[in-house]
Amino acid sequence: MTDRAEADKRPFYDSEPIEAIRLKHPGRIILAAVLVIIVGLFLFDAFTTRGGPKGYNWPEVAKYVFDVRVIQAVGYTLLLTVYSMIIAIVLGVLLAVMRLSPNPVVKAVAWVYLWLFRGTPVYVQLVFWGLVGTIYQQITIGSFSLNVQDLLPAFALAVIGLALNESAYMAEIVRAGLLSVDKGQDEAATALGLGWWHTMTRVVLPQAMRVIIPPTGNEVISMLKTTSLVVAVPFSLELYTRTRDISAVTYKPIPMLIVASIWYLAVTSILMVGQYYLERHFARGIGQRPDVMKPTVETAAVGVITAEEAKLAAIRNSETHPTYTENDGRTGIVPPEGGRGEGWR
Repeated sequence: MTDRAEADKRPFYDSEPIEAIRLKHPGRIILAAVLVIIVGLFLFDAFTTRGGPKGYNWPEVAKYVFDVRVIQAVGYTLLLTVYSMIIAIVLGVLLAVMRLSPNPVVKAVAWVYLWLFRGTPVYVQLVFWGLVGTIYQQITIGSFSLNVQDLLPAFALAVIGLALNESAYMAEIVRAGLLSVDKGQDEAATALGLGWWHTMTRVVLPQAMRVIIPPTGNEVISMLKTTSLVVAVPFSLELYTRTRDISAVTYKPIPMLIVASIWYLAVTSILMVGQYYLERHFARGIGQRPDVMKPTVETAAVGVITAEEAKLAAIRNSETHPTYTENDGRTGIVPPEGGRGEGWR
């Protein structure tokens, strides 16, 4: 009983932790075991029974995975992705601001742009950009004439087609991020005398990035894979088309598809790691709770005292502290030096 009484007197923050018993989930264990067996059987079959020339042909994969032509194709794929996303992000921010503009004409222009580029397939748009040279063969300004096919090579047309399509999706992502910031932030920045540019760059956008970064990272990864469609322009130096051309010579399409998949997975994995750190950087301070502070004074349950105990407590207080009697007969404690009106010092 003594140990229990002492335990009851302990503060709540010094009490022993609760011993929670973890629930058992046999169904999960069985499902995990089945999945591991299926994956193991697939890998064993892929690397043994079907790993020869009539199957996945892993020696051919190892032969071409670091081939010079494949490495160059990876470089072109990365250039297409980076250039297209940079242009798409800039246009997306501009279109998002236009969509939020109070000017009905500006808002309508942005809406029509989004309707057009989001409503048609990206492959159709790339084919159209590939045929621009047949529609506009020359651009003449006074005595100055430009040949469109010389001015816009296939690589530039591929970047334009990918960027314009992606900017329509980036506009909605940026607009959602801007709308997620409380309007009071904008009003507070205006009250502090900040202009529109400083309000947007220093107050609104830093808070909106927490919402913008995750879908933007997904769009970058999606753009990397969408570059395989630029053959519609036609541009044939990116990764998928280059490996397909090699397989047309070797008559071994499956190993070259595996080579392209390996490089896509490698680049995508690097992008996912970068996206994770960006999300963690812009999510600092969100959803975090401060540590519980321990009380400075020991707390305990408040008991109920009787009238006699209250009188005894009053007598003890009167013996400890000098008292005085008011004109109406009430008794009060004499305040410290400085008088009753000046309080404690």
